[in-house]
Amino acid sequence: MSSITAPTYDPTSTAQALAQKSTAGVQQQITDQTSAATATTKALSALSSALSAFQSSLASLTGIGKSMLAQSATVSNTAIGSATAKPTAAAGSYNVFVKQIATAGQVSYGLGSTAYGGQLTITLAPPASPSTNPPSPVATTPQISVNLDATADTDGDGALSVREIAAAINREPTNAGQVSAGVVTLNGVAQLVVTSKNTGAANDIWLGTAGATVDPSLTTSVGLSKRVVTTQAQDAVVLFNATDSSTGTAVTQASNTFTNIDGVSLTVNQAQASSDKPLTLTVAGNTSGTISNVQAFVDAYNKLKTSVDGLVDAGDPSTKRAAGAFAHDAGVRALQSRLVSMLRSTGTTSLASYGIIAARDGTLSLDSTRLTKQLAINPTGLDDLIGSASASSPKGIAGALNTYLDTWSNGANGQIKQRTDATTKLQSDLSKRQTTLDAQYDAAYQRYLKQFTELQTLQSTMNSNVSMFNALFSNDKSS
Repeated sequence: MSSITAPTYDPTSTAQALAQKSTAGVQQQITDQTSAATATTKALSALSSALSAFQSSLASLTGIGKSMLAQSATVSNTAIGSATAKPTAAAGSYNVFVKQIATAGQVSYGLGSTAYGGQLTITLAPPASPSTNPPSPVATTPQISVNLDATADTDGDGALSVREIAAAINREPTNAGQVSAGVVTLNGVAQLVVTSKNTGAANDIWLGTAGATVDPSLTTSVGLSKRVVTTQAQDAVVLFNATDSSTGTAVTQASNTFTNIDGVSLTVNQAQASSDKPLTLTVAGNTSGTISNVQAFVDAYNKLKTSVDGLVDAGDPSTKRAAGAFAHDAGVRALQSRLVSMLRSTGTTSLASYGIIAARDGTLSLDSTRLTKQLAINPTGLDDLIGSASASSPKGIAGALNTYLDTWSNGANGQIKQRTDATTKLQSDLSKRQTTLDAQYDAAYQRYLKQFTELQTLQSTMNSNVSMFNALFSNDKSS
């Protein structure tokens, strides 16, 4: 009797193959949809970044208080001061006279070593009466109080040196950088030098002591009569609309930067002599700055246009260039089209008249020569044309672009938010489907594994029985 033969197989690999075949169709669908959803998520993120960058550029160029027109401010004597102008500053000339500049106070005291105890106080205040000798500060509570205790004695010699007192002042929490202290040695005598951080008459410095245990010698050393003023704290004084050193409207302040002229910042760094003529501060259009602003607009637009073009690119099989993630998306293609159409002005002035030229592919370039000529003819027309990206008062091309793009970029209900939410939900659903399919695969695998393992066992048993019968019948013949 011959043995029972059957194809040789492995139950495990056979079960895997059959389970995979039973789920392959659905698995391919899930895999394809997951890949597409991942690509969509990545593309939406790229589109969001591109829109955000362009809208940020629009805001910086044409937002509230911004202008494509750049203004410059110059001072007739740059040794005396300098000025800057915002785009909103009105062109014109102004006469100013700098009577004095603001300075930070600095004082010095000759100190010896002192014993522990009490506090060193520091007051920032103008003198009560500058004519008094020695002057005293206006009545006010000291702003800084430095404990003269063992923690200030960094070398542990039982006394406080001038350097240790200076270090204690600098690290005192109530100081918080209001003053800085250092040591200068003159003719073998260590001087404690204290300088205020801020300028202005209110930052004159006065030292004192407090506490019953303070060293009397320290109290004497920081007394009013021992105070040496190395730099007098004072306010800046500038005459506006001045005709000489004594006429005009005086403005007194602690800072050396004046903003009294709308849109103009004047910084003074040196006082004028009484015989000097007033400075002339001139505000005028800055052509090179305007060209830079327009070029920035062109560059920002082209960067956005290139990003969107790539996302809707149909691809080219002949060169193996893959299609963009939104190649067949009508919504993003409409966005691409609107970017171009909104650059077309409906008024009498066009971007081209100001040198902003659109190529056939929709990208922009700047002809600075044409821009310069048109600015000379109609400088305000550029701002009228480009407009403002202000959300509260959108105008012109920038306003139209920003308003439309906000329908895509708005974080609450924009197209990108809606599409991202939908894609996230799809990915969640696909993940659940994958989990279900994995369970179906496992069930099929276990079922097939059980069946083919049992079949293998049955085959083995039957072969054993055949072998047994063959042996029995073989023995009968031989007998």
